[in-house]
Parts: sequence; C-alpha cells; structure tokens
Amino acid sequence: MRCPLHALNPRPLPASPRIALLSAVLAALAGCASVTAPPAPQLAGLPGAWAETATAPAESAATRAGLLAWWQQFDDPQLSALVTQALAANTGVRSARAALRQARALQDVAAAGLGPSVTGGADAQRSRAAGSSGNRFGASLDASWELDLFGGTRSALAASTATADASAASLGDVQVSLAAEVALAYIGLRSAQARLVIADANLAAQQDTLQITRWRQQAGLVDGLAAEQALAAAEQTRAALPPLQTAVATSRHALAVLTGQPPAALDAALAATAPVPQPRATLALAGPADTLRQRPDVRAAELRLAAEWARLGQADAALKPSVRLSGSLGLSALTLGSLGTGNAVAAALLAGISLPVFDGGALRGQQRAQQAVLDQAQESWRASVLAALQEVEDALVALRNDRDRLQRLQGAAQAATNAATLANQRFRSGLVDFQTVLDTQRSQLAAQDSLASTAADLAADHVRLYKSLGGGWVDQPAATPTAQP
Repeated sequence: MRCPLHALNPRPLPASPRIALLSAVLAALAGCASVTAPPAPQLAGLPGAWAETATAPAESAATRAGLLAWWQQFDDPQLSALVTQALAANTGVRSARAALRQARALQDVAAAGLGPSVTGGADAQRSRAAGSSGNRFGASLDASWELDLFGGTRSALAASTATADASAASLGDVQVSLAAEVALAYIGLRSAQARLVIADANLAAQQDTLQITRWRQQAGLVDGLAAEQALAAAEQTRAALPPLQTAVATSRHALAVLTGQPPAALDAALAATAPVPQPRATLALAGPADTLRQRPDVRAAELRLAAEWARLGQADAALKPSVRLSGSLGLSALTLGSLGTGNAVAAALLAGISLPVFDGGALRGQQRAQQAVLDQAQESWRASVLAALQEVEDALVALRNDRDRLQRLQGAAQAATNAATLANQRFRSGLVDFQTVLDTQRSQLAAQDSLASTAADLAADHVRLYKSLGGGWVDQPAATPTAQP
C-alpha cells in the first residue's frame, strides 16, 4: 500500500497547524501498515473421494441441506422432538452459547482499541484560609489515542474476531455431538425394548414347553432330565430380562438429562414400546473437502489457527515503536457562571513516542513463544482433519458391513423360528427328543436377539455417519464489531 505522504504541504506552518500536520502524518503512517491475512492451512494427500464410496460433486448441495436436520430422516416424531428440546435446553449448549457471547463481547473490546478514548469530569472546591473563603469550579475532557502504526491493535481485533468465530463453530460442535448423543440414546432405548419383547416371547414359549415336558414326565414318556433342561432354559431366558430392563431405564434417564430435565421426567412419555427408527433413504455423500468444510470442529480448529496467527502479529508489533496522542480541554472558574467565558478555557495537546530499547529479551521471547503456539495450532488443525476423515471412513465401513449382516440375520431368524415351531410340534407328537427342541429354541432366541441388535446398530451407524459429516449445525460467523479502524 502506498503511503499518501507526497500530498503533504512542505511549507513552514504555525505551531497549531504543525500539531495537526503531525497527526495527519501519523494517521497516514498508520494507514500504511496492514495486517496480513493468515494463509489457508493445507493438508497434503487429501483424498478426492471416500474409500468406501464414490460420489459426484453435484451431490454436495443436496447433502448439506439433508444434514441440517438429519434426525428428521428417521420419520420418528418423538426422536425429532427430543433432539429439538435438547438443542434448546441442554446445559452444554447453554454453556457454549454463553462462551460465544463472551467471545463476541471481547471482540467489541478489541475493536474499541482502534479509536480514541475520551473521558469527562467535573469538580467543585471550597476552601477557607486566613478568615476568607473561596470557591472553584471546573470541568474537563481528556482524550488519548495510541496510533496503530504497525498493526498491533488490528491484529488483536483479528484474533478476537477469529476467536469469536471459533466459539460459534464450537457451539456448532456441541450441537452436532448432542444431536447424535440423543439419537443414539433413543435408538438404545428402542433396541432394549425390542430385545425385551423378544425375550418375553421366547420365555413364554419356553414355559409352555416346560409345562408340556412335565405332563409328558407324569405320563412316563420322558424322564426328569428333560424337565430339568426345560426349566434351566426358561430360567436362563428369565435372567436376561433384568439387564434389558436396566438398559431401558438408563436410556430414559439419559434422554431426560440430555434434554435438560430430571432423570425420571420422561419415564411416562417413553414407557410404550416402539420400533427402532431407521432412516428412509441413504445419504448421498459429498467429497472429503466438502465434509471438512462442514465439520464444526475442523472449522473451529482452523479459526483458532487464524487467531494465533493474528496474535503473532501482535507480538511482532510489540517490537516496534508506538505513538500516543493525548489532549485535554478544561474549564476552570471561581463561579459557575464564569465557566462559559473564554478566560475559563485551558487546552493542552501532547504527542509521545516510545520504543523498546532493552528488556532482557522478553519481547523476543514472547514472539518465539507465540510462534510455538501457532505451530501447535497448526498441528491441532491437522489432527482434527485426520480424525474427521477417519470417523467418516469408519462410519461407512460399519454401515456397509452391518447392512450385509442384517440381511443375513433376517434369513437366519426366519429359519430359526420355523425350526423351533417344527421341533415343538414334533416333540408334542413324540417324533423328536427334547434336546432338539431345546437347541432350536436357543437358536431362535439368539437369532432374533442378534437381528434386533443389528437393526439398532445399523440405525446407530447412520447417526454416526451424520455426525461425522458435521450434520446438525449452520456456520454463523460472529457479528462485525461495532468499532471500525
């Protein structure tokens, strides 16, 4: 940027215009200094597509729209209501919002440093000496302005702005994690309820078998071994009920706390059994680069990196001269009525410059320390990017494998149910022994339980995929500060 000093008038000026000229020169020098924007961080070897799937760039816009309220893709009004309530009332979200308000207020504080500060005051004095008394009244305005010649104050403002934006992204990260946590707890609740229904149904079937076995024992058709085996099988299934009931209760408690309520607040609302929600369609994935831009934690890490870059500019500016202008305008008179006269006016203007001469290397040490902090922020950003890529790839692998597993288990559960039905019918007719019935009932319970668990795992895989893609928030940068350079 070219400094506009060539336009200044070189002719000698009186004292007052010289002061004005000095101010103009310093202001022009301040305009010559610029705060350099931080370079965009780069990660070498960023893949162009996910290893588990290939997507077209045209899908990106639709993907971002679908990610905004991804829980609605499950078509479960109760899940949507719980997520909405949690985003409004969760203590973690409220704390993050308060941190964002603090960061934006500090941004305004930093912006205020670019302009002059003015203070006003008034005083009244009454004195008595040697039998006489007198009054004195005064009013004053004092102003001071430290010119930002080398961008130190603007660097502080840039750091505060980036910090405020990072707080907004951190709020988004809390929202993303919270929505996923609510959905996972809800899926866990419905999964435990479904498995409890399966265990109850199998227990009822095993109790019927136990009764038939006892009748056959009384008739002398089977011995006591079969009856004891039937009783053991029924009791083992009954023993599986308390852990499932505990899982149902703890899931309800978790959902209540996540929505900002006491643990038992949702017991009545969530008492009825409902199926495990599944998304109505598979998400069309955007590429890794778009995903990283959507992820709030990556965005926050990038903004924290920009803030540390700006603070390095502050440390550099601290090694250079600083110029401060100050002035005062005061009124002083013996009576209140005399304050408005010209004789009561007193004015002063002072310009000062300071330059670090010797500090034992403290400023240089601060500069090196800030460079190290900047390097740490760079590595933190790299770590967040790599973690984001891993989470997406892990979610895609789990989704694919659990989808295949579910298809196999559906066939296995149907076959196990048919086998248990046939074995029970033949046992009543005396065509097979009780061991066959026992084996088929155990296989039926295991297959049905695995099917229910895998269905819940598949729903949870979708939730983790939405979370890993940064779904559930909108990037809202901090507001422009009120003070301007």
